[in-house]
Parts: sequence; C-alpha cells; structure tokens
Amino acid sequence: MARVSTVIIILLLAAGALAQEQAPEAVTVMVPVVGRVWGQSGAQWRTDVELVNDTGAVESVTLSLPTDASQSFISFDIPPHGAQRFGDIVGQAFGLDRALSPLMVQTLGKRSVRVAANVYAVQGDKVTRPEPIAVNYGDAFFPLRALYGLSFSDSFRTNVGFANLNDAPTLFTIALQKINGRNIAVTQLVVPANTLWHASIQSLFPVITKGDDFSILIETGARDTYVYASVIENATNDAHFIQPVIATPSLTPSQ
Repeated sequence: MARVSTVIIILLLAAGALAQEQAPEAVTVMVPVVGRVWGQSGAQWRTDVELVNDTGAVESVTLSLPTDASQSFISFDIPPHGAQRFGDIVGQAFGLDRALSPLMVQTLGKRSVRVAANVYAVQGDKVTRPEPIAVNYGDAFFPLRALYGLSFSDSFRTNVGFANLNDAPTLFTIALQKINGRNIAVTQLVVPANTLWHASIQSLFPVITKGDDFSILIETGARDTYVYASVIENATNDAHFIQPVIATPSLTPSQ
C-alpha cells in the first residue's frame, strides 16, 4: 500500500509540473493612464487605443483597468495582420461613463501586439489634437525617476499621476525643482494598493509659484509603479504627455 501511495504522489507531482509547463504564457504591456473624465471648461477627456497584430497568427488579447473599482476586463482575438481600434477605450471597450486607470494589455504567447494610445479632449464640436501616450513594453520601474518640463501659469497647467499596482500601499518621496539638483520643496505621498492618484501639481506643492520648466524627482522602492505628467494649454486644452526618465542616482529627493 505504501508503494502504491508513493506512485500516486509521484504521478500527481508529474501531472502538476506538466500542467504548469503547458500553462499559456502571456506578455503584458502597460499604458500608464487612459480615461474618460470631465475637465476644465466642460471638456471631456478621452483616450483612443489601437492594437495591431503584425504576426501571421491569431493573437488573443485581454484588456483590463487595474485601478478602476469596476475591475472591468474584455478579451478578444485579433486576426493575422489585423488591428482593433477603440476611439474611446473607456466608453467603447468597457462601457463606462467615467474612469481613470492604467490600461493593462495582455497577449497570449511570447510576443505582445503593438499598442498605441492617444489622449484628446472633446468640448462641444471641438476636438483637440491627439497626444501620444508613451507605452511601457518592459519593466518601467527605476528607484529614481524624473518628470521634466512642467508648467503652472496663466497659459499652462500640469497634472501628475502616480499609479500603484501593488497589493499594499506605496510611499513616493517627491522633490520639486526649478534648477537641477536644487529642491524647492519635498513631500511624501502614500498611494493605496491598486490605485491611481491623479491631480494638479499644486495639490502636491501648495507653495508653488507660477512658472515654467519645473521638474519633479520621484523616489520609491516599490515595483509595479508608474508615474507621468500632462502639461495642458489653458486656451486650447491641447495636452503634452510627459513620460518619466531615469534620474541621476547621486540626486535623491532628500538631498
């Protein structure tokens, strides 16, 4: 009986290992933010997304909004050399009236479909020019990241975003700079688990004075985090997406 039990255990372990080996792989691509939200002057901000399958095989894709309370996701196939486009990803793909979240794109297999995203504003019969959003095909984490070219003036406003896709709260230490290496102010922000914090730059730094070419230096030890900024022209609502760059290791927000 002991020998039979041993054989059964070995077979179960082998079956488990085989099932694990046969489990389909998935490649994940992150768009740091997509949305359908209302902004200043009655403008509604939307995001278009295009997925392109440049392979000769059918690709199975799943889209999800990891920080939205609805936990929405959709799955579909894209034919060989085909494409799927959503002019308003939140409304068309997920059927939501309002949402702001990173977009997770998962493709079964070892290679992702190509992803492109643009943000634009609709105000009455006016539509602003689409502004490309940088897409992360690999690990976007780095302990020190910087956002350059930020403005807060009569002509421009800036929104910043911090996404935490971890299952625990994440601490960000953030320094505001006008001259590289010289902090004007330093603050800390705790972003809850699976949350996107998106607000004006003066919400982080109430003492900020009007000006252009501000930068913020961000430090965090948590992976699965994303940061970005958007500089918006007040007169037209045209937006300029700011993606993070790796900051100089010798300059930390605490210095």
